[in-house]
Amino acid sequence: MSNISVATAQWEGTLESGFGTISADSSQIFTETPYSFKARAESQVHITTPEELIAAAHAACFSQAMSLFLNKFKKNVVAKSIYTKAEVTFEILDGSPTISKIHLTNRSKISDITEEQFDELANFTKFNCPVSRALTGVEITLDANLD
Repeated sequence: MSNISVATAQWEGTLESGFGTISADSSQIFTETPYSFKARAESQVHITTPEELIAAAHAACFSQAMSLFLNKFKKNVVAKSIYTKAEVTFEILDGSPTISKIHLTNRSKISDITEEQFDELANFTKFNCPVSRALTGVEITLDANLD
């Protein structure tokens, strides 16, 4: 199975005063969504950032992967819900803009699984969801709880 997802970005001007737009070309879920460096540095509302898009991708991927990997840990068990929040930290390190860490928070409702099994599942997912694997150069931390 192979699938290529496509997104495009347009930028105008300098880094500090410029602006751009981002489009999810494959799904058309958003088109020409504004983004700017100022939004990255100052957390402006209503303007997205590459870090927000990475956070969305990571949260979605982690939740899907946990559902997939659950079958490896507990046959025939289906989660009632898997909620994941990803917080991507953008900062200047050694004079360079850097994505320095990602913190995942997961709250899952899964019957017929022990805390120990859940912890093993969550940690396995942290290292093995496709987005985590793509971001191996970034520190990824996890706070996971079975509700």
